[in-house]
Formats: sequence, structure tokens, C-alpha cells
Amino acid sequence: MIFSLQGIVQELTPTYAVINVNGVGYYVGISLMTSQRLTLNKETFLFIQQIIREDAHLLFGFHTRLEKEMFNLLISVNGVGAVSALILLSTLSLEEIASAILSGNGAVIQKAKGIGAKTAERIIVDLKDKVQKFATTEANISSFENNKVKEESLSALEVLGIPKRTSEKIADRILKQSPEITIEELVKQILKNI
Repeated sequence: MIFSLQGIVQELTPTYAVINVNGVGYYVGISLMTSQRLTLNKETFLFIQQIIREDAHLLFGFHTRLEKEMFNLLISVNGVGAVSALILLSTLSLEEIASAILSGNGAVIQKAKGIGAKTAERIIVDLKDKVQKFATTEANISSFENNKVKEESLSALEVLGIPKRTSEKIADRILKQSPEITIEELVKQILKNI
């Protein structure tokens, strides 16, 4: 199984590239997103997904591991082939695909040529629980920041001899009211409320 290719970009189009690895040219299907990151006659590294069918051995290349993961999730949905998945990846960014799936917005997914209402619905149903990591929405970023502030504050309080369980509930309540709070402020507020 081919996992990755490193070589010179011998041919480049919006939908495929030929990667020359030590004199052997590999024909690799790519999305527009990956195509824009490649330069003709320059060295590149691509993550590869190999699909073996009765009539063909196909290679698909991705500039990032996340794009490859999204491709594999999409082709796992009944009715979504490799070409449809590449078209979707060429039409929308990973974040747009993920947020459309998470919010159940089939109209956004249908912007990709060849994906109808039924297929869009199937993508949403099948992948709703699997695409969280691709959605870097504001909410995710701020909750990640909140967790960092909370963890560091609780660690500081543990050093002071205050059990984590005691301070955690207070921390959650304070963070809900003031999501932008600093670690120092949070520690002070928790100490006041114990």
C-alpha cells in the first residue's frame, strides 16, 4: 500500500498531478486545494490514498493529512465516490464541509457539482459525529482557551492544597459568566468563593 510520495511535480492540472519519484511517474488525482500548493518541476510530498478496484489501481494525493482524512470519511459514505469527494474538497474548505455537516446544512454540501440532496443528507447523517476535529469555529477556539485557563488555575489551586473537585465546579460557574477571564483572576475568584 502506498502511503506517501515524495518527488518532482512532472505534470500539474487542477485535478491531477504526475509525481516523478526516481524516474517513475505516478498519476495522482488531487483536489484544487492540493493543486494550488504544488509547483511544476519542484519537489513535493503528498499523502496518498490508494484505491484498488477490479479495473484500476487509483492514487489520490493530499497536501495535508487532514485533507486525506476528510477524503476517507467522505468516500466511506454510501454513494460518494472518490471523484465526488475530490469535487467537494475542491469546492469547499475542510472547515466549511465540517461546519455544514455539523449544522445539518445540506444546501452548502450541494454546492459541489454532482452531489444532490439525498447524498448531502447521507453525508450529514453518516459523518455528524466524525468531523468535530475539522471545525475550527470561534466556539471551539474559545472553549479550548477556556479549558487551558481552567486547567492551569486548578493546578495552581492544587499546589495550594485545594482539592480539584472543590474548585472545578466554581471554575465552571465563573467561566460561564466571564469567558475572557485570565488565569490569575480565575484563581482569585475561586479562592473568594471557597
